[in-house]
Amino acid sequence: MHSLFSSKSLIRLQHSSFHRISSFFFLKFHSDESTQLDEATVRESLVSFNNDWKKAFDFFNWVESHHNFPHSTATYNSILDILAKYFEFDLCWDLIHRMRQNPHSQPNHATFRLMFNRYASAHAVDDALSTFHRLSQFNLKDHTSFSNLIDALCDHKHVLEAQDIVLGNNKDLLIDSDFIDGVGKTKICNMVLRGWYKMGWWSKCREFWEEMDAKGVHKDLHSYSIYMDILCKSGKSWKAVKLYKNLKCQGIKLDVVVYNIVIRAIGLSQGVDFSIRVFNEMKELGIKPTVVSYNTIMRLLCDSYRHKEALALLNLMRKDDCYPNTISYHCFFATLERPKEIIGLFDRMVESGVRPNMDTYVMLMRKFARWGFLRLVFMVWDKMEQLGCSPDASAYNALVDALVEKGLIDMARKYDEEMLAKGLSPKPRKELGTKLLINQEEEEAQC
Repeated sequence: MHSLFSSKSLIRLQHSSFHRISSFFFLKFHSDESTQLDEATVRESLVSFNNDWKKAFDFFNWVESHHNFPHSTATYNSILDILAKYFEFDLCWDLIHRMRQNPHSQPNHATFRLMFNRYASAHAVDDALSTFHRLSQFNLKDHTSFSNLIDALCDHKHVLEAQDIVLGNNKDLLIDSDFIDGVGKTKICNMVLRGWYKMGWWSKCREFWEEMDAKGVHKDLHSYSIYMDILCKSGKSWKAVKLYKNLKCQGIKLDVVVYNIVIRAIGLSQGVDFSIRVFNEMKELGIKPTVVSYNTIMRLLCDSYRHKEALALLNLMRKDDCYPNTISYHCFFATLERPKEIIGLFDRMVESGVRPNMDTYVMLMRKFARWGFLRLVFMVWDKMEQLGCSPDASAYNALVDALVEKGLIDMARKYDEEMLAKGLSPKPRKELGTKLLINQEEEEAQC
C-alpha cells in the first residue's frame, strides 16, 4: 500500500507546493542571479495554492518586487481569479487598473470572463451587469463579452436572469438586442438551455425548449445534443434514444458529441452491450471517438462490475489517440471495492502523468473513511499536499468527518480551526461544538 508514495511522482510534482516553491526560489535566485523566472512557472505556482489567497498574493508581489518579474495579462488573470474566489473584488479592480499601466498586461476578454464568473458565483448579478456596462472603458464591450456574461450567469444558477436578458422579459435587465444578434440567438438560447440543464430543473428545460420553437429560434445540432442530455439525466433515456433515431431518419449528420450522449442513454435504458454496438457503429461511420466516448463506456462497464473489460479499454484507448484523464480513473475509483486495487490504480494514474484533482482526493478520502481505514485517509491527504494540491473546504471536511467518526475530536478540531484560519467554511458539527455556536449566533442575530 505504501506504493501510493511513488518516488517518481514526488520528484516530478512536489516542487509545486507553496512552501517548497518559495524556499526553492529564495535559494535559487540568491545563488544564481542569471536565472530567470518564466510565466508558466509563476502561473503553475499560483494555481498550486489557489485555496489561500493571501499566500498567493504575497507570492505574486514577491516575484515582482524581488526578481523584477514582469507580470503579463495571463499572470494577472491567474491572481485575479484567486482573489475574486474569496470576494476580494475591490483588490481585483485595483489590479485591473494596474494592468492598464503596462502595454504587456492589458485586461482582455479572459480577464472579464473570470470576473463575470466570480460575480455570478457570489450571486452578485448586479455587479456582473455593471461590469459589462463598464467594459466600454476598456474597448471590450462587444459580442464576446456579452456571450461570456450570459455563460457565467447560466453556469452559476442565475439562469432566470439570463433568460430575461435574452428574451427581454425584464425591463431592469434590458440590453441592446444588437449584442444578442451579434452572438446569434441560437447560441445564446443554447447557453440558457444548458443552464437549466445544469440546475436539474427539468420542467424549465422543457418549457424553454418549447419556447424556442414559439419564438422561432432555429435549433442546431448542439441544441439537440443538450436536450438529449437533459432527457437522459432526467430519467427519460429512452426518449433521448428516440430523438436520436428521429434525427437519423431526417438525414441529419450527427457528431461525436451526440453519439457520446446516445452511448450513455442506450446504456442506461438497454445495457452496456448495446452501448458498445453504438460505439462501434460510430467508428464504422468514420466518427473518431474522444476520451468522453471511452469514459462513458468504461463507466457503464464499471457500474456493471465488469472491471477487467473496462481496464482493457483503458489500455486500448491510446490506439485512437485518446489518452486517459482524471475522469477515466474516477470511473474505477467509484466502484472498486478493494483498497489495494484502488491504491495501485492511483499510483498508475500519477505515474502516467494524469494529475489527480480535488474531486479525486475527496472521493478516495471519503471512500476509505466509510470503510474505516483512517491510515489510508491520511495517506491520501499527505499525497495531496506532496503533489502540490492545496486542500479546499471539501477536502478538509472529508478529513474532519473521518476523524470525528473515529472519535479523534481534538485532532478533528485542529483541522477544523486550520480551515477556518484559511478562510474556508467548516461544516457545523455537534461533536466539535460548532453546531451549537452557529445556532447561538443565529439567535443573537434575530434578537
